[in-house]
Amino acid sequence: MNDAAHSPPRHPSGAGASALAIGLMSGTSVDGIDGVLVSLQVPPGALHQIAIESTVNLPFPAPVQDQINALTTQPDADIDRIGRLHSRLGHLYAQAANRLKRQAGGRDVAVIGCHGQTIRHRPGGAFPFTWQLGNGALIAHLTGLPVVTDFRSADMAAGGQGAPLAPAFHRAIFSSSTEHRALINLGGIANITCLPAAGGPVTGFDTGPANTLLDHWCRRHFDAPFDDRGARAATGSIHQKLLDALLADRYFAKPPPKSTGREYFNREWLARILAAKPEFAALAPADVLATLTLLTARSVAHQLNRLTPAVDRVYACGGGVRNRTLMAMLGEHCRSNLRDTSELGIDPQWVEACAFAWMAHQSVRRIPSTLPSVTGARKPTIAGAVYFPDV
Repeated sequence: MNDAAHSPPRHPSGAGASALAIGLMSGTSVDGIDGVLVSLQVPPGALHQIAIESTVNLPFPAPVQDQINALTTQPDADIDRIGRLHSRLGHLYAQAANRLKRQAGGRDVAVIGCHGQTIRHRPGGAFPFTWQLGNGALIAHLTGLPVVTDFRSADMAAGGQGAPLAPAFHRAIFSSSTEHRALINLGGIANITCLPAAGGPVTGFDTGPANTLLDHWCRRHFDAPFDDRGARAATGSIHQKLLDALLADRYFAKPPPKSTGREYFNREWLARILAAKPEFAALAPADVLATLTLLTARSVAHQLNRLTPAVDRVYACGGGVRNRTLMAMLGEHCRSNLRDTSELGIDPQWVEACAFAWMAHQSVRRIPSTLPSVTGARKPTIAGAVYFPDV
């Protein structure tokens, strides 16, 4: 399917008609699968419309979480373990999709878009690659629907970062002719999309960690999967020297296009910094958590405040929106008005899953859905590999 990017896109008749699609997303927080059933309207030359018809959240079983976390951070992973997890995740994605398919009430669902679970993302070097687990052929077999997976590879083949991918969806759904907007996705990793008013060039990139380090710290020190509403961070004090050491990492100063993940910002990264000075190692867990929360807010706000022209309004999405301490810190450090995407018609939790439903629908219609202005690729690409169900 990817080589279709070399031929002109084919826009079928009735391109503005509505279609049902399923989007499945499991991100760097490794908490589970977010799934949406959406109705899409994609009229040529106009903003696209999307309506969420139903949703599902399928938490990962603890052994699956442990396997993903191990594979994400281990430099050398066993191929058999990877293969087994690839298929096990396929079963879980299919389970989520079949729940949504039943909720369609017998109506035809055009396609499933499944991002898969990233275990490696290496956009640099002589042979860049990206690897998302979740057996697409198995999902198609178990659901009876076409499945689009492996969304990043086509862009990387064209010289791009392969991420972030959501900015094309943000442009299609959230653009404004009068307001210069920015979108922040606060998943495991934070990324920004800049949407200039009146259709200027879209930019976007990963700013660094969002929830991934916070979740790790909560699991280790508070026996909790995440900092519920930011309550634990709110009890801690910021340690300025630790914050400075965290922000000194070269990634934050690297110019875009750029992308990153848990293979870089992980527990080993944090442990190295905490071990650098005895005073860091002696900090109370709540103080470290508060400082890590401000790390996310500062690293995101710094990039937002550098955007030219200045952004009129910032809309946040992703699980981090529920972290009140993080959102308060972001609001304090951003020079723009901060909202969340519910004001634009989509609940913050479901934006990324919606993006992959939309992207899959674009892909099966052979329409490019990546942005070279974001990823640095040589040209737009048709994202994803398509698996068709049994005949």
